[in-house]
Amino acid sequence: MAASELYSKYARVWLPDGEEVWRSAELIKDYTPGDSTLTLQLDDGTEVHHKIDPNTNNLPPLRNPDILVGENDLTALSYLHEPAVLHNLKVRFVDSRLIYTYCGIVLVAINPYESLPIYEADIINAYSGQNMGDMDPHIFAVAEEAYKQMARDERNQSIIVSGESGAGKTVSAKYAMRYFATVSCSSGEANVEERVLASSPIMEALGNAKTTRNDNSSRFGKYIEIGFDKKHCIIGANMRTYLLEKSRVVFQAHSERNYHIFYQLCASSHLPEFKDFKLGSADDFHCTNQGQSPVIDGVDDAKEMCSTRSAFSLLGINESDQMAIYQILAAILHLSNVEVKDQSADRCSISPDNMHLMVFCELMGVPCEEMAHWFCHRKLKTTTETFVKSVSKMSAINGRDALAKHIYARLFSRIVNSINSALKSAVKQHSFIGVLDIYGFETFDVNSFEQFCINYANEKLQQQFNQHVFKLEQEEYMKEEIPWTLIDFYDNQPCINLIEAKLGVLDLLDEECKMPKGSDDTWAQKLYNTLQKQHAHFDKPRLSNRAFIIHHFADKVEYQCVGFLEKNKDTVNEEQINVLKNSKFDLLLKLFEDDEKAASSTNKRPGVLGRAGQAQRENKKTVGLQDRDKYQFGKNKIFFRAGQVAYLEKLRSDKLRMACVRIQKTIRCWLARKKYLRMKESAITIQRHVRGHQARCYVKFLRRTRAALVIQRNVRMWATRRHYQQQRSAAIVIQCFLRAYMARMQYYELMFEQKAVVIQKWVRGWLCRQHYRSTVAAIVLLQSCVRRMRAKKELKKLKVEARSVEHFKKLNVGMENKILQLQHKINEQQKENRELSERLNAVEKTQALEREKQSREIKNLQRSEQETRAKAETLPSLLEQLSFLQHELDNTRREKEDLEEQTKVYKKQTQQVVKELNMKNSLLNSEKDELNKLILEQTQQITDVKINIENTKQMEKDLTEERARYQSLLSEHLHLEERHRDLKEEMSLNIDETQSTVDLPVLLKLQRRVKELEQDKQALWQQLDKKEEAQQEKAKRQELESENKKLKQDLNELRKSLTSEDSASIPPAPGSLPYNILLEQLSSSNEELDMRKEEVLLLRSHMVRQEALKHKDSALGEGVKLDIEIPSFQDINRSTDIHTLNEDGELWLAYEGLKETNRVLEHQMQEQEQFHNERYRKLLEEVNKLKKEKEQQQNLLAQSLLLSEEARIDASLKHEIARLANENLELMEQQEKQDKIMRKLRKQLKFYMKKVEDIEASAQQRHNASVTNAPVRAVNITRKEKEYQGMLEYRERDVSHLLKNVVIDLKPRGVAVSFIPGLPAYIIFMCLRYADNVNDDQRVSSLLNSTISSIKGVIKRRGNDFEVVSFWLANTCRLMHCLKQYSGDEVVMTHNTAKQNEHCLTNFELSEYQQVFGDLNIQIYRQLIKSMEDILQPLIVASMLEHETIQGVLGSKPTGLRKRSTSFPEEGAITVEVLLQRLSHFYTTMSQHGMDPDLIKQVVKQLFYIICAVTLNHLLLRKDMCSWSKGLQIRYNVWQLEEWLAERELADCGAKETLEPLVQAAQLLQIKKKTEADAQAICNMCTALTTAQILKVLTLYTPVIEFEERVSTDFITTIKNILKDKGESSALMMDAKKIFSITLLFTPSSVALETIQIPASLNLGFLTRI
Repeated sequence: MAASELYSKYARVWLPDGEEVWRSAELIKDYTPGDSTLTLQLDDGTEVHHKIDPNTNNLPPLRNPDILVGENDLTALSYLHEPAVLHNLKVRFVDSRLIYTYCGIVLVAINPYESLPIYEADIINAYSGQNMGDMDPHIFAVAEEAYKQMARDERNQSIIVSGESGAGKTVSAKYAMRYFATVSCSSGEANVEERVLASSPIMEALGNAKTTRNDNSSRFGKYIEIGFDKKHCIIGANMRTYLLEKSRVVFQAHSERNYHIFYQLCASSHLPEFKDFKLGSADDFHCTNQGQSPVIDGVDDAKEMCSTRSAFSLLGINESDQMAIYQILAAILHLSNVEVKDQSADRCSISPDNMHLMVFCELMGVPCEEMAHWFCHRKLKTTTETFVKSVSKMSAINGRDALAKHIYARLFSRIVNSINSALKSAVKQHSFIGVLDIYGFETFDVNSFEQFCINYANEKLQQQFNQHVFKLEQEEYMKEEIPWTLIDFYDNQPCINLIEAKLGVLDLLDEECKMPKGSDDTWAQKLYNTLQKQHAHFDKPRLSNRAFIIHHFADKVEYQCVGFLEKNKDTVNEEQINVLKNSKFDLLLKLFEDDEKAASSTNKRPGVLGRAGQAQRENKKTVGLQDRDKYQFGKNKIFFRAGQVAYLEKLRSDKLRMACVRIQKTIRCWLARKKYLRMKESAITIQRHVRGHQARCYVKFLRRTRAALVIQRNVRMWATRRHYQQQRSAAIVIQCFLRAYMARMQYYELMFEQKAVVIQKWVRGWLCRQHYRSTVAAIVLLQSCVRRMRAKKELKKLKVEARSVEHFKKLNVGMENKILQLQHKINEQQKENRELSERLNAVEKTQALEREKQSREIKNLQRSEQETRAKAETLPSLLEQLSFLQHELDNTRREKEDLEEQTKVYKKQTQQVVKELNMKNSLLNSEKDELNKLILEQTQQITDVKINIENTKQMEKDLTEERARYQSLLSEHLHLEERHRDLKEEMSLNIDETQSTVDLPVLLKLQRRVKELEQDKQALWQQLDKKEEAQQEKAKRQELESENKKLKQDLNELRKSLTSEDSASIPPAPGSLPYNILLEQLSSSNEELDMRKEEVLLLRSHMVRQEALKHKDSALGEGVKLDIEIPSFQDINRSTDIHTLNEDGELWLAYEGLKETNRVLEHQMQEQEQFHNERYRKLLEEVNKLKKEKEQQQNLLAQSLLLSEEARIDASLKHEIARLANENLELMEQQEKQDKIMRKLRKQLKFYMKKVEDIEASAQQRHNASVTNAPVRAVNITRKEKEYQGMLEYRERDVSHLLKNVVIDLKPRGVAVSFIPGLPAYIIFMCLRYADNVNDDQRVSSLLNSTISSIKGVIKRRGNDFEVVSFWLANTCRLMHCLKQYSGDEVVMTHNTAKQNEHCLTNFELSEYQQVFGDLNIQIYRQLIKSMEDILQPLIVASMLEHETIQGVLGSKPTGLRKRSTSFPEEGAITVEVLLQRLSHFYTTMSQHGMDPDLIKQVVKQLFYIICAVTLNHLLLRKDMCSWSKGLQIRYNVWQLEEWLAERELADCGAKETLEPLVQAAQLLQIKKKTEADAQAICNMCTALTTAQILKVLTLYTPVIEFEERVSTDFITTIKNILKDKGESSALMMDAKKIFSITLLFTPSSVALETIQIPASLNLGFLTRI
């Protein structure tokens, strides 16, 4: 396109600047071809004129639109030139604090020289599995791309980390390796990732040093191959090193250090193990004090030494080998301090008593004299003779330094080989990822041979990179089917040819090294003569003849020729090496053994072998568009030429500007019209108000005229009316006084008559009350006499009755107590009667006193009546006098009234006001005091409440943390158990494989035979059980018949005793009162007797049962026979003495029990003695057996030592198989013995339990027979319908079959749809109830343990199937709730029905199994969350962030980033509806499975937390998602999630609160972000976000259109200052792997166990409902 189209008005360009390098400016006038200057305006408003060179006509580079500034990928910039790249990096690093930027497949990293929180484990998890273009640039994204391509394409990958010194290469390589170690899992070998990462601190200690640019600069290059197996798990690693800077061992520039290991060794010299090295401070040694900077700020060398040693130990290098390494390093330190004395120009010497030389020789184990001799001499060989020649001091020092460098280089190689051996895996490597960490292009003030080699290597890397990029570009064009042609592209091959081609720099250097008198100066002259005119990349400095300049791809570098030849030769005195080879130091000998092996290869330089020569072309070809079209359509993309995107953005901006002008024009027209209409309306309003004012004034005049007439009329009327009213009031006053006088006279007459009536009323009332009281007293006296007579008669009757029943006292002593109680009650009643009589007398006395008082009052009233009559006679004369006086006082009263009226009113008013004020004041004071008290009380209460709330919150927090910690530990424990189980299975499989190769047909036959024998044994046991049960039924029938006969005899004897008792006293007649009392006493005595007998029987049975259970598991259990006959109380022939001493038979029962106990104890003693003898015999047998096994082991060991390794393994496996087979047979025999013992004990226990139950039933029947007096008549017995007890009978051998059908092979989908929820749990619990009912503890534990193992197996095999995990979580919870619901706990039983309480477990307490099932539920819950997370993970980001549900809100920002790979093929759009459908499926499935509602709420809360965490983490790592429109989209998506919760009544489950961080992040994207008030509002709003997250969102905020603005750095600083005191975690990412602790609340079931039907589809016909 034409320049005039681009360089038009408002276009922005970059101008070169001396200080800022580039400055931005804007054209204020269009450019036309031929103009000599451009008129520009800088950002500060300054107008400048930029001159255009007429020869080149080069215009200043155009600036990219603001919408493209800050792009993640530099290739997305429309103009990709120097100012555009620098400005984009500056915006990202300075403004957005982003250190990573893509440039195609290259990741550009800017070293911030500080620690950033972007490398934690949660960041690794966020980048794991993501595409390279989906997330913000990061080293983890590059590592994930390499890992993904290795796994997908099955191709090895490599990551090249390059850059100048201090750029952060080593740290980046470490982060890449840490990423691989985190996302992959170790393949069977323990701590492979840790060992791979442990190599870094060792290599940093030995190969890194402080330079002027970097405190931890790598002075060598390394290439690490991380090996993976077929499952893409790390199995090992291999390291190769390049270009170790050996010269640093003996020389360091100012402010630099030697390698870290030397300073670490000196800092640890005080340790006991380092005392023999005779080290000191780093300043004491020549090789560590030359840089005069022995300490690095913030680095503790002693601690770093501990890290290095621990890394050595982790890699398997033992302590002795480590000490040998440190010994050699200490020797190098001492070697650097060896002083050489100058004797002449060609001679030098070393003092034999030089301390450092002696220590060096002592540490190396070599003679001091020989080493001192060969430091100062060298051996020259000719064809015929060998000469020993002394050397100069400088040559000796060079030889000393060369030896130190050589030893260090060999030690370095040895340690690298040791690390490779430690990281080597026995498993075959399937693929690898290589990480190349090599120092990048270097240029210092003084550049030597090391910098030359480094820059040469970087030239080769740059060439390789260019070829790779061109290849990728070519593949992109071919993939999109874009027509392209080859375009010439300038390459750095000429520079490489200059270095490595024939007669190049390296070739001339090798040639000069071969010359006898070659020197650096002669080599420099050859370079000038040969290369200066032939190569444009070679140049000679103006002021030096010992240096040369090479124009590299990055910059031109001046190299000093001094030392090139010496460093290229790298010669070491062979005699010094021979002395060291004679050392007794093992590690030193190994170093030089390796040196001899590598001697052939050391003479060749790798770089020379790879020289290309002149055959290669200097120019490369790359792809380009076929013609001058501005764009081309590919299959999936559009390809633009450079500048086209910016041109389109310019057209877009112009279009928007014109649209804005049109909108402004319309709005201004509308505003002007609105203003005119408003003015017109205002004028009309003013006119209306003026005319209204005039009209109102005229109306006011008319009204005043009329009002004057009305006032005159009313005044005249008022005067006339006043005169009339005065006359009328005077007449009324006269009438008033007259009528008042007449009324008073009438009143006095009525008062006289009324008082007489009152006196009569009181007298008559008093007389009536007197008569009533006398009558009541007489009646009460009569009643008391009558009642006394009746009581005396009743007392006589009771005395007669008491004498008549005297002989019954002997039958029951209890009657005396009752009589005494009755006598006591009578005495109490008499005492109460006396008290009542005393109270009655007191009441009579008080009444008499009241009567006297009333009589006195009556007399007083009579006197007052007489006085009133006398006064009434004198009343008329007094009234006349009073009227006269009143008439005289009227005149004076009227005069006073006028004067006093005003004062009274004023006083009253003032007094009233004062009273009111005082009352108000007192009320206010009282209210104030009350309020103060209330405030104090409320503040105290509030403080107490706050303290309680804080305590409860803290306790809840501690409880949740403890629960979460326990559940996490439990999950780790279960994971380790599964791992242990898997290893066992693998071992068993391996053993089975080896065993099958040895004797598989024989083993199969034996197994079949064993199964057949076990089935036969089970059938025989069943037949034996049936026969024994039949015999027990027969014996029981005979016992019942004998008991029946005994009961009949007892009944007859009882009747006889009642009729033929002592004849001295005639028995009372039936139905009489004494007869009934006798029967009641007899029945009570029988009940008491039965109760005591039952207690004795239960006590004896309990005692014997405890003795049997105590020896149940021991050898005594076989011989103890509990054939204890419990004699019937009626069958004992008791003598008269026993009867008199113990009428209830208790003494006899105690005596019999004591005898039986003695017999049991004697039998136990005998059995104990037999048991000890038997145990002694078994121990002897075991000792003999162990001796035999020991001899066999020794023989096997001796034989295996003679065999090969494979034969040895086969022999050990055969021996192990034989040993395990013998142990299995022995265990089977022991199990059969224990089964026999348990069967015998169960039979005996059943027999005695039935016997006790029969005795209790017979006692109850006897009690019913004694109470019932009605004659026995024949009764028809009808058979009831079967009533199920909620139990399922099963056999022990059917447990595996049961669990196979109910647990292992069950398909959850069919059960959830067809049957009741929790059916497998109910079936297992009903079987458990049967085991509890038969009191079989082994069956109970076997069933529960097998159930737990089966459920764990199903979860392990099908843990990724959501429906399976959900189904078994619901059933396991239901089984746990059943164990608690039917445990018999009183608190729990309140939730049950009466029938459910009858079904409670009776014999076993299974609270421990409740805890086990709780732990199992936690494990299944975590697996459920994991399976659901795996399902939701691919949907969350696509639905919550990427998909735009609200279409057309705002345009999205254009981007040019190419996605390098995809995890899965592209499908349909994933919307929030897809996510909600998946959540609905989860909810429906869990509900169908019968999961507890509270547990469903906890699952939903966890899922919403995962959605929030994953979405927020990706938002924080994706710059393109931080915009206003995306915030609106997120809030809409969150609203849909909240609506989903409300529809399912889950709003109170806490899931909504977990979305709060995401909601606040979305609000943060939409809120205004300019002023300090906005900053304060943001801080108050974003309470759920951390400070790092708030700052990250503000930093990443990116406008999607030009009319938005970025967040200024000042505003971000304000936010940071406000939040600096906020105490919180500094973590940037939310922990997406966090799982909330769960609470398993008890939810009882309303399902009745007896109503559950077992479907035939489950194939459980072997179960029987009871």
